[in-house]
Amino acid sequence: MSSPYGSPRRVVVTGTGVISPIGLSTAAFWESLLAGRSGIRRIESFDVADLPTRIAAQVRDFDPEQYMPRKVWRRIDPFAQYALAAAVEAVEGAKLEIDEELAPRVGVQIGSGYGPSTIQSQVTLGLKEKGARSIGPFTSAASAIDNAAGEIAIRFGAKGPSGAISTACASGTSAIGEAMRWIQYGACDVVLAGGADESVTRSDIASACSARALSRRNEDPEQACRPFDKERDGFIMASGAGVLVLEEAERAMRRGAPILAELVGYGASTDAYHPTAPHPEGAGAQQALCAALADARIDPTEVDYVNAHGTSTKLNDKIETLAIRQVFGEHALRMPISSTKSMTGHMIGAAGAVEAIALVQAIRDNVVPPTVNCFDPEDTEVNYVPHTAQQHEVDIAVSNSFGFAGHNAVAVLRAWKP
Repeated sequence: MSSPYGSPRRVVVTGTGVISPIGLSTAAFWESLLAGRSGIRRIESFDVADLPTRIAAQVRDFDPEQYMPRKVWRRIDPFAQYALAAAVEAVEGAKLEIDEELAPRVGVQIGSGYGPSTIQSQVTLGLKEKGARSIGPFTSAASAIDNAAGEIAIRFGAKGPSGAISTACASGTSAIGEAMRWIQYGACDVVLAGGADESVTRSDIASACSARALSRRNEDPEQACRPFDKERDGFIMASGAGVLVLEEAERAMRRGAPILAELVGYGASTDAYHPTAPHPEGAGAQQALCAALADARIDPTEVDYVNAHGTSTKLNDKIETLAIRQVFGEHALRMPISSTKSMTGHMIGAAGAVEAIALVQAIRDNVVPPTVNCFDPEDTEVNYVPHTAQQHEVDIAVSNSFGFAGHNAVAVLRAWKP
């Protein structure tokens, strides 16, 4: 890939926004993570009586009207509402003003695994019960997976490239990584990048149950998600969104933007092995990790913290630990490795973006969030940061995202040094 600017340009994070089951802002999300607060509860928004899993981590107390006009939120799916709300926080935090000169240089890239599940279900039921007259004029746009990116572009007048990327549970990290390339190689100066999903729907829970992927610890919701614990029995479906303002570093410095961290590496791979199971030796995960570290020009021993994919499934956690050990060697035993999904549940397409924001916060505060419910660790030599947050100097941090269909994506962030 050639660049009109020669060497790839540096990319920094100047704003973040979070809508999650444990907080409706970056600050609230981070406070809950450090407190070890779980967002997992019994599902109350639809009938779960016939489902094997009846718990999830849902976004609660979210009022879309705080972030967007009524005419907007009424026409779009909750996943797009969450994305737009997270983008509003991120842009405000970045103190970013998009004028006519900047607009063609601003892109939007929002990943999602499931997309507008709620609207798609409503369309199916509406057609069956009321016929074609039940379909509204915005349904076609709102029922597409790129709708969140489109609504964000409309809201802020972003006229650069935009779209959606879907790599299952790796979607948020994939979106951030691809957005990084847009800036590095000159297609954009600013990108609003992240992920969003509203995966706590009856159809999504039922399908994940059928794949035997979800925990069935219905009587103990807060302890149901137990990444790296030997008693884990599946992941917890969750909803949310995370958006980062990514910006070319020199531009951010010129305008005096608040630079929160630098995005220095991205790697992606595919297992090409199985629709739902990871490669048994973690070959794809290792490939993505090595690619991200090479892209960042960082030796594995320089990494201070890994935010693991850590889903709480038997296969992922065992194989991810193996992959980390293979790539980091003895250093894997010296650095903290934690899974914030133990508190947030698995936000699918939003997970990687929200976890990248956790990295930003860990770098800024030099503290790593815990893995709650890790009582009997998969690997007793690894520091999974059980139960409580740990003070730890974090200069360089890695976020792993591994999805169904063998999609793997890894991002590397580091403290900003001009």
